[in-house]
Amino acid sequence: MSDDDHVDDGPGGGLTTGEVARRLGVAPTTVRSWDRRYGLGPDAHTGGRHRRWTPADVARLERMCALTATGLPPAEAARLARAGTPPPKTAPLPGPGPRAARPRDRNRTGLRLGGARRECRGLARAALRLDAVALDGLLSAVIADHGLVTAWTEVIMPTLQAVGRKWESSGEKYVEVEHFLSWHVSGALRRCVPAAPPVSPAPPAPGAPPGSGDRPGATVLLACVPGENHTLPLEVLTAALAERGVPVRMFGAALPVEALVGAVRRTGPAAVGLWAQSRTTASRPLAQHVAAMEWGVRGARRQPAVLTLGPGWAGGQAVPGLPRPPGLAEALAALEAVVPGDPRQGVTR
Repeated sequence: MSDDDHVDDGPGGGLTTGEVARRLGVAPTTVRSWDRRYGLGPDAHTGGRHRRWTPADVARLERMCALTATGLPPAEAARLARAGTPPPKTAPLPGPGPRAARPRDRNRTGLRLGGARRECRGLARAALRLDAVALDGLLSAVIADHGLVTAWTEVIMPTLQAVGRKWESSGEKYVEVEHFLSWHVSGALRRCVPAAPPVSPAPPAPGAPPGSGDRPGATVLLACVPGENHTLPLEVLTAALAERGVPVRMFGAALPVEALVGAVRRTGPAAVGLWAQSRTTASRPLAQHVAAMEWGVRGARRQPAVLTLGPGWAGGQAVPGLPRPPGLAEALAALEAVVPGDPRQGVTR
């Protein structure tokens, strides 16, 4: 247990810095920074190394959180928080009664988070403040605590969706918040999977495509279809596969048709995942063409298993005969059924 997590049960004891940070949904370093830079520390000081925060101290920090969430620069928000200025009122939520207008219904972030996990509030606050240090710490903690699948499904994705809804309803006012959050999520996904040790490639099988010598036919290829730039869902799938030892090649956003076909021919993957966020980018002919590709010697020809990933493949864009996993866990299960994990292998980007 760190000093910040120490609990003082003695008379006059208050909350520790760690407890305050958890209550506010910010990193302890953020609380210390606000104390050091803006004078928002405890009014009373106790002996020893441990800082103690009273309800009045915490209320001041809550005002700071609420004010920065409106877009105020931290220095100005701190001045108003010290003066006791309340945050501006948010528009009431639909529904009868005075409770609908309380900021708490939006978790004091201005974002509609509904019944999402409490960690979403911390991520939303850090993103709205454009607080890189806090955001990186919170993302790393939620992935470490819950694992990639749960962290993505129950914390990261609901927060991204809430920020996206805020952007859509506010014009371009919050576009920087969505970009900032997406960038840091991408970085957290890359950091959470350790680099794989080098493995001596096996000789390619007769008739196998060039570049497929390291476990021929046992690779997953992931790419966004042409015109599709939403890469985060594929990035989390890449990280989760790599974590399980499934060799994966990730090609990112808007891979042109010729490049996609060339990559499949060169690597001879056992499975191909094609991401389409929108129905306007999903292409049934492209998915069918990739699924029909073959390689290998006569009598032992192979074809990739093609998964259509993302909401763009729903409805009329669904490809008969090709699986469309509804979520991350289902996509992982489908790909691991085709390409079993090998702890010696890692991600290839």
